[in-house]
Amino acid sequence: MNNQNNFTPFAAAIDKAEPVRVHGKITEVIGLLIESTGPAAPVGDVCTIEHNDRVIAQAEVVGFRKDRTLLMPLGPLEGIHPGYTVVSTKKPLMVDVSGNLLGRILNGLGKPLDSKGGLNPETSRPVFSRVPNPLTRKRITENFVTGIRSIDSLLTLGKGQRMGIFSGSGIGKSIMLGMMAKNCRSDVNVIALVGERGREVREFLERDLGEEGLKRSVVIVATSEQPALIRLKGAMVAAAIAEYFRDLGKDVLFLCDSLTRLATAQREIGLAIGEPPATRGYTPSVFTLLPQFIERAGTSDKGTITALYTVLVEGDDLDEPISDAARSVLDGHIVLSRELANRNHYPAVDVLQSISRCMPDVITEEHQLLVNDIKNLFAAYKQNEDLIQIGAYNVGSNQRVDSAIKIYEPLMKFLRQDREDKVDFEESIKELAAINTIVAEPDK
Repeated sequence: MNNQNNFTPFAAAIDKAEPVRVHGKITEVIGLLIESTGPAAPVGDVCTIEHNDRVIAQAEVVGFRKDRTLLMPLGPLEGIHPGYTVVSTKKPLMVDVSGNLLGRILNGLGKPLDSKGGLNPETSRPVFSRVPNPLTRKRITENFVTGIRSIDSLLTLGKGQRMGIFSGSGIGKSIMLGMMAKNCRSDVNVIALVGERGREVREFLERDLGEEGLKRSVVIVATSEQPALIRLKGAMVAAAIAEYFRDLGKDVLFLCDSLTRLATAQREIGLAIGEPPATRGYTPSVFTLLPQFIERAGTSDKGTITALYTVLVEGDDLDEPISDAARSVLDGHIVLSRELANRNHYPAVDVLQSISRCMPDVITEEHQLLVNDIKNLFAAYKQNEDLIQIGAYNVGSNQRVDSAIKIYEPLMKFLRQDREDKVDFEESIKELAAINTIVAEPDK
């Protein structure tokens, strides 16, 4: 009996050296999905779609249904027709890597999107990789300077930490990422723009990132009109490039904008292959993908990947499914406030709702005590803000609130920062300490 369409012994079919490539025929194309009679390839393998010995497109195996192979194209569906041949390349999607990637802009498959010529790669690596053994990860003990005053002073990050930037739309996530890429103390920046509007890509590169930031960055772009699989691969390509530089002993800053659009791409793929929708329409594979993707960053026995992922909060609801799932895996979160943005306060970081879980391990005891004092006073002001604003609070009623009123305006001025300002870490701590001394000054 011909066993070509029997997919049980996949490994044997792939490992066995055959002079003729195993192939199948497309039987149906529905929506994002291509169904074919083969080839005998595992999930994740790249296949070529051919007609009259000419490659029409590439596709990836995403699942199986009875005796049929399910594929998704790594590009547009136009031109693909039932009856075309599907041939396995017998390998997953690979990305070319080398030091020549710095300053380059790539598409979602890791190919040049700019006009600077070829990549001249040293090697290639699969876009998916195993998460490092947790016992080989070094503890986070060294701070990571972002160049943003509010974060460095009150939400200090550590090298190898994974943080989320949570906000609604239009509150300044991209501007903050650009500030970090330009001002941070990293060896290499890897930036994944997943599902961005095409208009915003050039704005980010020229306005937010700038020439200085691009020189030590690799930018991977998979815009919103790209197929879901391309958007997903864009994030994975970026992670693979970050791992390459990490393995060279570099301290890498990995920026992903946004984790929500990555989850949306995975939801589209899951629904297309028949996964049942679960929480708010997100399929189970979404909640499997998120920790797998996030855990690729962190420390290792070589270099580090400090990662920041933007999370687009639907309706400013911080408890929606993707926000909640991401927060449970991340090492802290930075919340951007629409209220602050409406007051023209940028970066719109809500320091009371934000937390860096690694902060106690990377700062001095004096710094921690200073942060505790400032946050306690800031919280006291916020609790009584309505009374203070309408003039109903009587000075002298509560010493803690009196102190909070003294530092409020200087603190809000301290937390504001223009996008072009480059802030020194040590200087920001001194400025914060100076604000705290206002409490001890007598009233004039």
